[in-house]
Amino acid sequence: MRTDVDNADTMTKADSETRIAIGLMSGTSMDGIDVALIETDGHVVARRGAFATYPYAAALKLALKPLCGRAPDGTRDVSGIVQAITDAHAEAVEDFCARAGIDIGAVDVIGFHGQTVYHDPANGITVQFGDGARLAKRLSRPVVADFRSADVAAGGQGAPLAPLYHAALAKPLEPPIGVLNLGGVGNLTWISPDGGIVAFDTGPANALLDDWMLRHTGNAMDENGAQARAGQIDKDALAALMSAPYFDLPYPKSLDRDYFDPTPVQNLSVADGAATLVAFSAEAVARAQAQLPQPPSRWLVTGGGRHNPVMMAALRRVLDHPVEPVEAVGWNGDAMEAQAFAFLAVRALDGLALSLPTTTGVKAPTTGGVVFRP
Repeated sequence: MRTDVDNADTMTKADSETRIAIGLMSGTSMDGIDVALIETDGHVVARRGAFATYPYAAALKLALKPLCGRAPDGTRDVSGIVQAITDAHAEAVEDFCARAGIDIGAVDVIGFHGQTVYHDPANGITVQFGDGARLAKRLSRPVVADFRSADVAAGGQGAPLAPLYHAALAKPLEPPIGVLNLGGVGNLTWISPDGGIVAFDTGPANALLDDWMLRHTGNAMDENGAQARAGQIDKDALAALMSAPYFDLPYPKSLDRDYFDPTPVQNLSVADGAATLVAFSAEAVARAQAQLPQPPSRWLVTGGGRHNPVMMAALRRVLDHPVEPVEAVGWNGDAMEAQAFAFLAVRALDGLALSLPTTTGVKAPTTGGVVFRP
């Protein structure tokens, strides 16, 4: 387990109108469960507290993989894996609170994203595995889950949902700002000089590269970008990847983890394939930047992709403005997605919007999340 603690051992409410919230996130990279504690009123982040990551058990990750990227058809009994995912999250929260000295009774709400296994908003489908009622009962705390369904049902993309949190964090910064999250899929938040928000998925980030490495080397990732650094970009393969129709769609738009077909790199060496897939992720961001009303003055990068120096170098080559990890402004790039769902859980309790027309394409600001009480 990795833990970063910031005043978590003494975290009590600073203001009667704020709430202490735990956020839980397992992203499209399927690395494991991120757990983060914040204090917020749903508008301003008063404090950011402890954070930890709990890797998925190998057996759970192995069982999840074949269920991803497939539309639910009612023929598969997934109750066992939903229960296993929920219990893994419960165990993570229990250990997190014990290690960080947090009284779980002082936690007002838990934001439980669950594990996305299929996302097809064009057909009104988004599926996250997780049982909010089971988690609330086990932890004896209110839980907000099922964050995406209401937005999709209202005609939105159901993603990305972190932009309102990004905007709350970015209030002290000089706009326009771009926040780029490099998880399994890439997504951006653009904050305009007048405080407006635009958000959408840029394309692949780590998912294709991680799958490539696992298939060809047995490793879960390209550690420190070693393979990509040793390889050469195949321009024909890159052009084929960039011909995907997604890039010509107007925003807002979002992706399933397995949307892109990696066939163009299938005959490349391990190193050349890795180099080409990194270039693909970076070029996708450049194409996304070209769609924005104006380029950001700086890009702040969060998510696991910022740890890959070859990925960061590729972004700096194709973007015309500074590219920095979010730590440059004092944020924790490993914690931000989990923090975002803690923030959204508080907003859900208060009936505040979780998505906007310019972030998911929904017709009007839309509330969301389902509240489960113990």
